[in-house]
Amino acid sequence: MNATGFRERFAGEVIGPGDAGYDQARVVWNAVADRRPSLIVRPTSVDDVITAIRFAREQEVVMAVRGGGHSVAGFSTCDGGMVLDLSRMREVTVDPVRKRAVTQGGAHLSQLDTAAQEHGLVCPVGVVGHTGVAGLTLGGGMGRLQRKFGLTVDNLLSVDLVTAEGERVHASESENPDLFWGLRGAGANFGVATSFEFRLHPQEGTIFQGMVAFPIERSLEIAERVREFVATHDDVHVALAFTKSEELGGRPVFVVGSTHAGSVEQAERDLRVFREAGGLMDTFGPKPYLAVQGAADESLGWGQRFYTKAGFLTELSDEVIGLCAAEVETIPPGTELSLWTFGGAVGRVADDAMAYTGRNARFNLSAELMWTDPADDEGRVAWGRAAFAKVQPFMTTGRYVNDVVEAGTDGAQIYGRAKYERLVALKRKYDPDNFFRLNQNIKP
Repeated sequence: MNATGFRERFAGEVIGPGDAGYDQARVVWNAVADRRPSLIVRPTSVDDVITAIRFAREQEVVMAVRGGGHSVAGFSTCDGGMVLDLSRMREVTVDPVRKRAVTQGGAHLSQLDTAAQEHGLVCPVGVVGHTGVAGLTLGGGMGRLQRKFGLTVDNLLSVDLVTAEGERVHASESENPDLFWGLRGAGANFGVATSFEFRLHPQEGTIFQGMVAFPIERSLEIAERVREFVATHDDVHVALAFTKSEELGGRPVFVVGSTHAGSVEQAERDLRVFREAGGLMDTFGPKPYLAVQGAADESLGWGQRFYTKAGFLTELSDEVIGLCAAEVETIPPGTELSLWTFGGAVGRVADDAMAYTGRNARFNLSAELMWTDPADDEGRVAWGRAAFAKVQPFMTTGRYVNDVVEAGTDGAQIYGRAKYERLVALKRKYDPDNFFRLNQNIKP
């Protein structure tokens, strides 16, 4: 790729294989995605983004768009093409009167969390601070506050986008509403998002958070308590996990975790049903919201290898609990079968309101594997696929697109047939040549 002329008209940073810092610049969060792009460009403005897109089109090279670099599937990088790295476009501004936040395309969740909390406000986002706002949002945005305030995408008010033709487009409910519909759940397919506007909510800085670990043999008993709790507390986040606990000497456990965003007094009353059930370990307590949001930043830090398989459940059946509990016997280190509660605010949005699919789900079940040795790649992925295959018959329509790792997954499995056909039509309108194809791709 001849970048001589491009370097002259691009105001941001340009890094090639022969430049100092290239090996550091090409690294992304998931170490499995070890790729060597021909060019890494770091725009400082929307004009730079336009220049980069047009140059990549001229050169007929693939472009990977990198916000936070957290794509589990490795879509933030590529071999031989161009990486558009938005790390120099990270500004976040908050309007506390209107309860709005505007972030640039390279901002991280930790920045949005911190800026909003300075005014006693919050936007429901994901659970690792160094995740990019853009990737999380365009795929949906699961997080600890989703049952109270909805998914991140439910709080998205508008997006500024640069299309494959290098044109600026503003999308909202009132401007280019068809594109706005598709951006909320399938957004990586339509362009480079350079700015997002979000709705914010009042939220105290202290929340009640933690988990109780139970012997795996009590899974069915505790699951019944979970079902009753979820049915009667639709604004409280509950996350379950089947794993082996390092703190308990590798003992197989069934973990019930929760983030309660109400008062400490209310949380203590509500969560008594789990805390007084004779658990092996209890970490619940009042904690700063920002501390909870950053608690996994180190354990889920860069340089590790990651794989996941996930899908939606309409109910937490005894059959699923039994299958998950049985898998713990062979579960690899650093692995868990995780279930996140849906419903609440997530379920109160009409399923056809946007591309995101899964409003009728009650739980998202995922096999999540993390390791460091490349020699373990094949074995870990095989375990994840096999474990997920056993529970897949219980899955309903839809997938959380940010957890879809395998390239070429049928879009109808992710969005349902009707939505997928609508997305194909949008793709033909906004990216007919499929220039933006490093994503869970919707082929025009």
